[in-house]
Amino acid sequence: MRLQKFLAQAGVASRRSAEDLIRAGRVKVNGNTVTAMGVKVEPGRDLVEVDGREVKWNGEKVYYLLYKPPGYVTTLYDPQGRPKVIDLLKGVKKRVFPVGRLDYDTEGLLLLTNDGELNLRLTHPRYGVTKTYRALVKGVPDRQALHKLATGVKLEDGMTAPAEVKLLRLGKDTSILELTLREGRKREVRRMCSAVGHPVLRLKRTKMAFLTLKGLRPGEYRPLTKREVERLYALTGLKRDDS
Repeated sequence: MRLQKFLAQAGVASRRSAEDLIRAGRVKVNGNTVTAMGVKVEPGRDLVEVDGREVKWNGEKVYYLLYKPPGYVTTLYDPQGRPKVIDLLKGVKKRVFPVGRLDYDTEGLLLLTNDGELNLRLTHPRYGVTKTYRALVKGVPDRQALHKLATGVKLEDGMTAPAEVKLLRLGKDTSILELTLREGRKREVRRMCSAVGHPVLRLKRTKMAFLTLKGLRPGEYRPLTKREVERLYALTGLKRDDS
């Protein structure tokens, strides 16, 4: 098994992040620092360490859906000492990591897993997995602003991909938009809305692919069903023995 795949399946990080750990010289195999990709290890026989700590192998994969409240970071470590989403999974003993990120002030649906390959496919634009957000924005977007959001907005890192946009509710000074994206850029919804003159006041992710927050309150979580995991695998073109 390739080292980066081992680290992902052991719940250390996503496969992409595991490769970064290897390049940074933070991983040792049998006492030797490894910095090149392609090194293979045998679970249960080879000693793998990250930052001097042994990585325990357990091939069982777990999947959880969390209703993230605002005021939590989705990183596993925060130098500012802010609350972390991982702190909400008090009954989960395995090490898991978030599938993508939600901003500190953003609430809503967040998946967490130790399945590195599925994590990668759910977040990579190539697989086009949809994420749906509900945004309370300042002002009332006109037809031109809605068209820009739907067809593409020019940001500092390039044009956004086409999105599905619905105007759900109009107020005197605010509006509620629903946006469905197939990209996963950093703070994309907030930057898109600001670019068309309607800054986001509150943001909630309501859906990822076919998954919703039904039955959950902020801070609550549940394991995915076997059927839900199978559907995610099918959606991203994975087979059970791929990861």
